[in-house]
Amino acid sequence: MEEEAKPSPNADGNTNSVSAAAEVAPLPPPSSSESAEGKAEEEEAVDLVEQLVALVDEITAISDFRNAYRRQFCNLSRRIRLLAPMLEEAKEGPRPLPEAQCSALRRLREALSDSRELLRLGGGSKIVLVLEREKIMKSLQDITARLEQALGGISFDELDISDEVREQIELVHAQFKRAKERCDPSDDDLFNDLMSVYNSSPSANVDPDILRRLSEKLQLVTISDLNQESLILHEMASSGDPGAVVEKMSMLLKRIKDFVQTQDPGMGTPASTMELSEKDNLASPVVPDDFRCPISLDLMKDPVIVATGQTYERGCIERWLEAGHDTCPKTQQKLPNKFLTPNYVLRSLIAQWCEANGMEPPKRTAQHCNAPASCTAAEHSKVVELLQKLSSQNLEDQREAAGMLRQLAKRSAENRACIGEAGAVPILVSLLSTTDVSTQEHVVTALLNLSIYEENKARIITSGAVPGIVHVLKRGSMEARENSAATLFSLSLVDENKITIGASGAIPALVLLLSNGSQRGKKDAATALFNLCIYQGNKGKAVRAGLVPILLGLLTETESGMMDEALAILAILSSHHEGKAAISSAAALPILVAVIRNGSARNKENAAAVLVHLCNGEQQQQHLAEAQEQGIVTLLEELAENGTDRGKRKAILLLERMNRFLMQQSQAQAQAEAMAQANAHAQTQAQALVEAQSQAEMQVEQSLLSAPSHLSDI
Repeated sequence: MEEEAKPSPNADGNTNSVSAAAEVAPLPPPSSSESAEGKAEEEEAVDLVEQLVALVDEITAISDFRNAYRRQFCNLSRRIRLLAPMLEEAKEGPRPLPEAQCSALRRLREALSDSRELLRLGGGSKIVLVLEREKIMKSLQDITARLEQALGGISFDELDISDEVREQIELVHAQFKRAKERCDPSDDDLFNDLMSVYNSSPSANVDPDILRRLSEKLQLVTISDLNQESLILHEMASSGDPGAVVEKMSMLLKRIKDFVQTQDPGMGTPASTMELSEKDNLASPVVPDDFRCPISLDLMKDPVIVATGQTYERGCIERWLEAGHDTCPKTQQKLPNKFLTPNYVLRSLIAQWCEANGMEPPKRTAQHCNAPASCTAAEHSKVVELLQKLSSQNLEDQREAAGMLRQLAKRSAENRACIGEAGAVPILVSLLSTTDVSTQEHVVTALLNLSIYEENKARIITSGAVPGIVHVLKRGSMEARENSAATLFSLSLVDENKITIGASGAIPALVLLLSNGSQRGKKDAATALFNLCIYQGNKGKAVRAGLVPILLGLLTETESGMMDEALAILAILSSHHEGKAAISSAAALPILVAVIRNGSARNKENAAAVLVHLCNGEQQQQHLAEAQEQGIVTLLEELAENGTDRGKRKAILLLERMNRFLMQQSQAQAQAEAMAQANAHAQTQAQALVEAQSQAEMQVEQSLLSAPSHLSDI
């Protein structure tokens, strides 16, 4: 579309006033140097943000903080990890960025780079970290201050950051600010114990209690830990560190190692770990309410969902039900059944929170633990034989082995663990791109079955499987596409994986499957999209992939059986500015009102949630007026009375907005009527005045005509 020519200012600074026939000279194009400069600035902004995203990803991947600074390192890593949503949105923000924002992002890049190097030290020698505590603590304080300063210079408006992410980053900024002002003390007792052994002569006797404390606090409690520390010290010596210093540290390590080996075989495992955990708990953070069981108020180990949708610790709710109760303890609603469904998502969130806060993730009780036992030698031998066939170049052998692994992984958790531990995942991943349809179906389905076991999820992700799964999702047979979508859903139950999957190009392929797939394929695509869109950075990608019109189409196709899934996804997308705009542009309001009129309780709830977002902001008046015309007020009053708890809240909020809108309309109408009456009264008065003047003029004319003429006397 051509731009309209704009008039240019004249020499006096005013806009030229010329006739319509006059031609206005167009503005001169920018010089090549200006264009190059603008392009360079835009490229620099893009490159900056990409570098920041890469740095955060690298820092997120660093997870070995089993050292004396575990709490400090975990806090730093967790806060940096929370910057990821802002950077993902900044990648799609306006360009070029103002120089002030580029400068702030450069400062953030430098601080993150130094953070990465500091956190990498966590994987080094635990003894060295304690000996260099002053340097470590100073670096921590310096990096914290620089991160706080860099975040303080970032403008959310200029980066076009959404409100949800803005609130998260403001919280992170406040945490960095508090951490900067509060110096986190190091463990003086640990340092003093270490120095006393470090400076002692080789022949001197060392108090066993000191060696016990060092073993526990340094987390050198197993032979594996000690061997790893020894290897690191040897690497330090070979890389040029002072030999005498390394030798003294090696001697110190040998004392700890001798002490551990002379203790009871149970030493350094359950008992010492328990003591360490008890000490850590003295400074443990407050457990979020959502992670506590509503009955016991303790951190949940094995969260399960009851029929009302509430989550409890398995043992607590089982005792409640065994006591003869048939109601939900929190809501007091009668339970239609007593089924308990594992809440895998919450369990994963609890484990991540524990890790981020330097706590040991809670272990489920043995009687309910789903962790499989180790496979027997015969089972392991069978799996290894299948993997050898899978690795061969013979297509029939590959197909047969993949099919057998698929079936074995389907049968039991023990099989899934055994296959994963045997190293099957990388081999299966390498065959995702095979051109043999049957083999590809077997491979992706085997990965789906393996992913049910939590440890295999990490194996699948770290083996780089996601691009291959997306390839199958795009180009495989319908069965392979269905199972690749289900695999992505299973993997996305881990929050970090949502980012990886979203960045892989999976979302457009899932949207396509939702549009043209089989009934099962649509279901698998919908559940995967729902889970992925929980992450804020994936919502915009889903909207741009054309998800909203497809969801609305599913709402109008009653035979599709996809109304529940479509509304649940719409409710998530409507909280994003792009999703809200797309739903508004698609004229969705009549469809949503129809759902509130005739849908199930859950669907009414989600439809109302979408309307809450639509009836807010710039187009609030327009949408409220349209909703009123659709007769929504009565429907909302009924929902507020009889809906689900969430549905009631949404209905009440919509009714409050509708009442304000109707009141404003009434006031505007009253003002319009008053103005109309005033105008009518003024017109009446004006007309009366005109008539009076006309009558007066007529009377004057008549008096002049009736007066005697004196012309004849002249």
